[in-house]
Amino acid sequence: MKLGIVGLPNVGKSTLFNSLTKAGAESANYPFCTIDPNVGIVPVPDERLKLLGDMYQSKKVTPAVIEFVDIAGLVKGASKGEGLGNQFLSNIREVDAIVHVVRCFEDANVVHVDGSVNPLRDIETINLELIFSDLEILERRYAKVAKAARMDKTMAKEEALLVRIKEHLEGGKMAKSMEVDDEDELALLKGYNLLTYKPVIYAANVAEDDLADDGASNEHVKAVRAFAAGEDSEVFVICAQIEQEIAELEDDEKTMFLEDLGIMQSGLDKLIAASYKLLGLMSFLTAGEDETRAWTIKIGTKAPQAAGKIHTDFERGFIKAEVVNYKDLLEQGSLSAAREKGLVGMEGKDYVVQDGDVILFRFNV
Repeated sequence: MKLGIVGLPNVGKSTLFNSLTKAGAESANYPFCTIDPNVGIVPVPDERLKLLGDMYQSKKVTPAVIEFVDIAGLVKGASKGEGLGNQFLSNIREVDAIVHVVRCFEDANVVHVDGSVNPLRDIETINLELIFSDLEILERRYAKVAKAARMDKTMAKEEALLVRIKEHLEGGKMAKSMEVDDEDELALLKGYNLLTYKPVIYAANVAEDDLADDGASNEHVKAVRAFAAGEDSEVFVICAQIEQEIAELEDDEKTMFLEDLGIMQSGLDKLIAASYKLLGLMSFLTAGEDETRAWTIKIGTKAPQAAGKIHTDFERGFIKAEVVNYKDLLEQGSLSAAREKGLVGMEGKDYVVQDGDVILFRFNV
């Protein structure tokens, strides 16, 4: 999974990136201190892996990972070259979802590029830049399609779709809110890789005092949540400064620190939960002496396709999947003991994999 972090300058974007990835992106109280897109790979916390790894005494425990791309702070006119320009927008075309950091804290010592804190205005500023960038992509595609459309019905249909998308965006709407007529149009729309079609998670960056009640008493956070609800986006509340402090602690110290703050989850945990929910993802597990590992798949994935995540040969030669719930496996202490209790199922091609399934695939190529 790949997430792109965007936002105006000085909203806490690079501070959040640093704390999530410990990658050390430069952070400073002035615009454009992030000159290159920073990339960090973060393991997905999963206590099931450690427990299974201990049980099997696995040589290696491999978690699922998320790749974060931190983009320089965008400003009005970024799509036309203002600030550091449109080059940064191209860096997030390949991400699965956009994490949009919005400032929901007041601090006279941290300047705001527009002079005041107003998260909805900031969201609109970023969205307009994404729209302008997408319009450029559509213009280039339209120039190619229009020539061929005179002689080709398929191209003519795409030309009409491009005109509709363009009108939709010019009306200030995101591509993801557009209705399409059929599967062919949907496939085309997805294929354009538009920034405004990507799902969004809003990271409401608050002061430390607003963490305990998850931003419930913060008017800025309320506004962001209402806005996000209207477009089926996810919201999570963070204090980027606190996240940076948490990132420096050992695991046992983190738990104590969070308890002292009166919060249950770190920002990373909240973000992972929000991204998995938004993208409809879950994890199945494989376990053994050599390696215990988590594999990320879409909810609703059937056994052969899940096997294909490990290796294409597993999917091509799929025979059966030996499946046990991780809790049952841990309680019984071994796969053979779980088999004896009838807790292991032999599943075929139509089995829909469940979150927390520990699977041994049988295949023949």
